[in-house]
Amino acid sequence: MIDGVANNIPSIPSERLPDAEAFDAYSRTVSGVAERLTPSVAHLAVARRTRRGRAEGAGSGVAISSDGYMLTSAHVVAGGHDVTASFSDGREVRAEVVGADPLSDLALVRADARDLTPAQLGDADELRVGQLVVAIGSPMGLAGTVTAGVVSALGRSLPTRAGSAGRLVENVIQTDAALNPGNSGGALADGLSRVIGVNTAVAGIGLGLAVPINDATRKIISALMKEGRVRRAYIGIVGGSRPLPPKIASRLGRDKGIEVVEVVSGSPAARAGLRAEDLIVEVDGEPMGDVGDLQRLMVAERIGQGAEVTVVRNGTPINLDLIPRELET
Repeated sequence: MIDGVANNIPSIPSERLPDAEAFDAYSRTVSGVAERLTPSVAHLAVARRTRRGRAEGAGSGVAISSDGYMLTSAHVVAGGHDVTASFSDGREVRAEVVGADPLSDLALVRADARDLTPAQLGDADELRVGQLVVAIGSPMGLAGTVTAGVVSALGRSLPTRAGSAGRLVENVIQTDAALNPGNSGGALADGLSRVIGVNTAVAGIGLGLAVPINDATRKIISALMKEGRVRRAYIGIVGGSRPLPPKIASRLGRDKGIEVVEVVSGSPAARAGLRAEDLIVEVDGEPMGDVGDLQRLMVAERIGQGAEVTVVRNGTPINLDLIPRELET
């Protein structure tokens, strides 16, 4: 008897919640991703020289090869001269910046280690809204922190800048997995432990953004590994998507082009004769519907190579010959 109440009250049979199996599967997936990926994710401590002396910054990085190469965010290592990578097994090793590309907010560092556990890179182009994702990084300097959520949106754009050059990072992943300062450069992974994004920004409460891992990203990583930088072609316009005139839209079978808002003086576009209010509809036969279509064509291989640009001017299509030059950042 307890406090005068008989202790022989029959117990209520335990019952499984209807969604218990789903919750258990969710937990197993998240813990499995954490177990496989945490050894590949490091806390990066970055020292910078400033006018006032030495400043410390921090972020995260993901090992992509056993011989030290790690992927991170360009803004994490910007201006850094001394980088230390700390791993979940307690190791602290020096690292050096191999190359950075502020216009994609990606960078490559190489840790002084030859036995890292590399993460497997996936393909963000296969993601769907609502899909489970797991973020691993070092928010607030707390290494090895794991959060989980879903892909809350796809196809976002992230504006970036390097010097006078600006660019939109296309198809950025939006997630509700909790991200905080220090998560930048860390891994965003799918349920199979494949890294499908590099966490880059906190867009607001419950909103995080990640640069996608896809074919374009892999080319950037390869360029950083080989040359320490990413070369891009440049034509020198400011533009945006705009509906095509009905007759042109009917003839081309699509409804949008790129309106030229401004032509930079002395640029390849100016030399080719492009004007404000021109509508770019094709480049070398490739349809142009928005600035992202044009950006995807501006790769290193096009530098110095002639391109035929089809524009609609005063309702009439005309062709212009243009030679892109290298973008200076």
